[in-house]
Amino acid sequence: MACSWAWPSRCMASTTSWARSSASCAARRTSSRPRRRRYNFVDIPSLTLTVHQAVMNAVQREFAAFNAEKEAAAAAKARAEKRKAAQKAKLDAARRKAREAEEAKAAAAAPAPAAEDGVEEIDLSSGAAAPAPPAEPAPAPEIAEENTGDAAAAAGEDDEEDDGPAPEGNGGTTDTYTWTQQLGDLQVLVEVPPGTRSRDLSITIAARKLKVGLKGQPPLIDGELHKKIIVDESFWTLEDDGGKKTVNIAMQKENQMEWWKCVVKGDAEIDTRKVQPENSKLSDLDGETRQTVEKMMFDQRQKAMGLPSSDEMKKQEMLKKFMDSHPEMDFSNAKIN
Repeated sequence: MACSWAWPSRCMASTTSWARSSASCAARRTSSRPRRRRYNFVDIPSLTLTVHQAVMNAVQREFAAFNAEKEAAAAAKARAEKRKAAQKAKLDAARRKAREAEEAKAAAAAPAPAAEDGVEEIDLSSGAAAPAPPAEPAPAPEIAEENTGDAAAAAGEDDEEDDGPAPEGNGGTTDTYTWTQQLGDLQVLVEVPPGTRSRDLSITIAARKLKVGLKGQPPLIDGELHKKIIVDESFWTLEDDGGKKTVNIAMQKENQMEWWKCVVKGDAEIDTRKVQPENSKLSDLDGETRQTVEKMMFDQRQKAMGLPSSDEMKKQEMLKKFMDSHPEMDFSNAKIN
């Protein structure tokens, strides 16, 4: 009986010790395990600042890229406007020069009075002005002409070939376009239907080929260029002049010392011997040449208005200074041409 009663007590004691050991082990595991921390992303200042900075950097990059594209587009538009203005100025200069050439030719056809710029010598020792006898002009040497028949025949052939007028703007006109040129570049104008937009056009500018037309329609220009061009310096614009739409194509020649007979091979050609080069700007000339050109232009204007030239004015001024420096002399009977 003693043994039977002792067994439950021993079992309970062992069960109690096992529970205690299990509780201690669980306590040790709980104390040694790191405690997880809960983060609140809204309440942490450093993390919030980092996210804000990243967002602002991304926004700034987008704005910088947008501004760069906008500036590049504005620069390209400014270059196009500048080239367009230069082309228009060259065309106006060519037309003005043609008009001035016609006026000069008409003025040259009118008889001009012979100008005498001689000054009589004055004997200062006599106290009075005495006219000196005019100097006799020296006889002009005789020059023998050779091969006059051949020269006259050649001149007659040139006159026959140059009877036609000079091409306007040094270019020409075809059924689909009009073109002008300078020594270094040329301009092609193609008229398109009203309401045409840039996205409706199909234009290809290559080094040796030009194609212009509307999308979905036969091209207005499609062929090989007369000479080679510089593609990077060539461009086109769509102009609107009171509802009239015109495609303006500006092309830079590769050889800028040569005149073109046509734009596209197979089109009507012009006589390059009749082209009229553009006037040189006075600012491009050196000092001595510029003075000479300005003097010639002034003398031409004075002669057209019936006034003395620069040399005649200088002689008159010298004579006036001499007369003012010698008031005791009588010049009333002096004959001065």
